[in-house]
Amino acid sequence: MTTTPGTDPHANDAAPYAGGDPYADYRTFGDPAAFAELVDLADRRLGAGVIAANDEFFAQRENLLVRERAVFDPEHFGHKGKVMDGWETRRRRGTADEPFPAPEDHDWAIVRLGAPGVVRGIVVDTAHFRGNYPQRVSVQAAAVAGAPGPDELLADDVKWEEIVPVSQVRGHAANHFTVTSQARFTHVRVCQHPDGGIARLRVHGEVVPDPEWLGLLGTFDLVSVLNGGVYEDASDKFYSSPTQIILPGTSRKMDDGWENRRRRVHGTNDWVRFRLAAQGEIRAVEIDTAYLKGNSAGWIALSGRDGETGDWFEIIPRTRLQPDTLHRFPLAGRAVATHVRLDAFPDGGVARMRVHGALTETGRSALAARFDRS
Repeated sequence: MTTTPGTDPHANDAAPYAGGDPYADYRTFGDPAAFAELVDLADRRLGAGVIAANDEFFAQRENLLVRERAVFDPEHFGHKGKVMDGWETRRRRGTADEPFPAPEDHDWAIVRLGAPGVVRGIVVDTAHFRGNYPQRVSVQAAAVAGAPGPDELLADDVKWEEIVPVSQVRGHAANHFTVTSQARFTHVRVCQHPDGGIARLRVHGEVVPDPEWLGLLGTFDLVSVLNGGVYEDASDKFYSSPTQIILPGTSRKMDDGWENRRRRVHGTNDWVRFRLAAQGEIRAVEIDTAYLKGNSAGWIALSGRDGETGDWFEIIPRTRLQPDTLHRFPLAGRAVATHVRLDAFPDGGVARMRVHGALTETGRSALAARFDRS
């Protein structure tokens, strides 16, 4: 049988696994540059979850949000077939007269974002799904207040906006899709057309917190990802992303923080800069070096800046740190800032940083305006 050019159904397949490192022929498609540094709104550490799926016959939907990359064991089979580290549905069928599924048939999974926000990019990772990945995918998103369940999200009155149109994907690959919508979403629905397996899903974007909720809290962590804090830049991110030090909760192992390389140039130091949720009055700071024992920062200093072009001022002077220890710094004076910069002398790691304070009137107004725009 001759295949018409451009219609080969296996054109996007990966080669069958031939042994050795299963990632040796792993591929990347699309341009992640516009969103790769942004926080994953579907991170389980933020409270995200896969709350419903129409089918998970071969592999569980919860695997989509596992932080570690997918693993592959060629010998692992179960009662339903090959055990895969991802979400995999059964093969859809049509009728005896037309055995293929109808064009509109598809499988779906609904993900509650851990932090509502504006989605900038989606990664559909089909690692190890070489011939059993979906032919195409699409992604819709919705904004639903409160803590809705599957039935409420699937109700007819919920408006789902398509943020990734039906698009081809490649097997055993990281498939990147840029999103242009400016709306704030709380949930996404990933669809497989018509069926297949996806190893991981990442939803990169910018957190947009609810200003009314933050107002009720009064004092909160101004730099936390959950509250809209954003990592902007760093001198070094060799071992791990600086975003990790503003994640909620405590670190659970050494790489669950920010650690840089060993610095050898005298008179220099490493640093990381963050934008706060909005302008706030900082009252207390916590610096945690949990699990960093022989590689924690020797000393730190914290500076603040009010506005994009304001001058940097001292919040915490250069202070010695202890390894594997939570350090608390109450501030004697008023520190109003929109940005903070943490300096590590000369290098080393920090597990978590908390910048406790309250929004100023200017900060509340700016946050409310952003919330309304999205």
